Amino acid sequence: MRSIDFPMHGIVLLACVIMTVAGSPLLAEDWPGFRGPTGMGVSSEKNLPLEWGGPESKAVLWKSPLPPTLLKGEPDHNQSGPIVIGDRVIVTTAHWKAGDDRAKTQPEHHVSCYSATSGKQLWDRVVEPGPWVMNDLRGGYAVSTPVAANGRIFAVFGSSIIHALDLNGKRLWSQVIPDHEKFDVALATSPVVFNDTVIMALDKRSPASSIIAWDCATGKQRWEQKRPETDFSHSTPVLINAGCKPQMLFSATHALQGLSPESGETLWSCKWGRSIWPVSSPVMTRGLVFAIGGRGGQPGIIVDPNGLDDLATTQPKTKIRPMSEGLSSPVAFEDLVFRVHSGGWLRCFRITNGEELFQVKFPNANPSVSPIVTPEGRIYFASAGKSVVIQATAELKILGESDLGDPSVAAPAIANDRIILKGRNFLYAIGNSK
Repeated sequence: MRSIDFPMHGIVLLACVIMTVAGSPLLAEDWPGFRGPTGMGVSSEKNLPLEWGGPESKAVLWKSPLPPTLLKGEPDHNQSGPIVIGDRVIVTTAHWKAGDDRAKTQPEHHVSCYSATSGKQLWDRVVEPGPWVMNDLRGGYAVSTPVAANGRIFAVFGSSIIHALDLNGKRLWSQVIPDHEKFDVALATSPVVFNDTVIMALDKRSPASSIIAWDCATGKQRWEQKRPETDFSHSTPVLINAGCKPQMLFSATHALQGLSPESGETLWSCKWGRSIWPVSSPVMTRGLVFAIGGRGGQPGIIVDPNGLDDLATTQPKTKIRPMSEGLSSPVAFEDLVFRVHSGGWLRCFRITNGEELFQVKFPNANPSVSPIVTPEGRIYFASAGKSVVIQATAELKILGESDLGDPSVAAPAIANDRIILKGRNFLYAIGNSK
């Protein structure tokens, strides 16, 4: 393994830590999975545009139709975000053919690849669905953001299946994800890769919860950790190192947890104070972890992950008062954490003491789209619909606002000096003209 140098956003790692994110060394410009190389929305790219779109398509380098648009299908929600590997942009989509009964028919499942330079579609693969025909379509079939590592793409669909493909779209293996009938509405967590395993946190209705790791090369199950004490969660784990060992930060119903990515065993746990049903992923900065449930009225906590067993009894924690709903994950820069909520609110906290610095009206950022931060402290609440860019300071400073008119809740990707945005109908690249 080799160490990864994180951008200057305040993540503190111990000197003994050697970290592999997404299982293999990454080029700085790659965006290999949900929320990028760190899983926390941190980019190393600088000097990105602050505004885009409008009548002159300002800063829009290219715009390409997604499979549902090309094939005139009825799209699923398609919440999954794009990922970028080298010059390849990978997206997953799902759509029904005209006339299909959405309640009784599974949509087509697509994994598609585009040139990051030109936007040209390089390939489009229809992959087999899993066994779950969903009767509650509030969630959707293409929720999980894919992840790429070691020359492979791992794509998860809500029909309860994971596919592995190579970078040319050839299917390598597939595995059905068990107990699909126990999920809450949808399978919404995204896969992560640790060393040579691809891992899915599969918290469902108790006692069916588990975490499963498959061999990246063969698809053979390497391990499964049963979690009968937990109920459903839609949170994606975040890989970190703390206490000289790798961890997966994970928001479970009863507690924020540090899990072993080598076995799924619980290293430490810190109770929320009451049971919640999380959707947001944690973030870490200044050596501390900030986590919030995400659904309305759920509390948040700040903890030091360098502990063992029950942190609630072995170390103090900072409690964050309950917040209104916001399905996106927070973002951190230096000692500040930012979180956007339904109703058009933005809150800012100082992670070292939990102090809330401001709560301001912030109507043009989608509370279901997870933001990204750059080394200059610019926070991009970016989507193919309305977007807002702010400066990460202890008071609100808006740098730019945009609207591409193609709203979606897909999280953005930043790579190769451009922002990749996935809308309902099109895929976009935003950047400075060369």
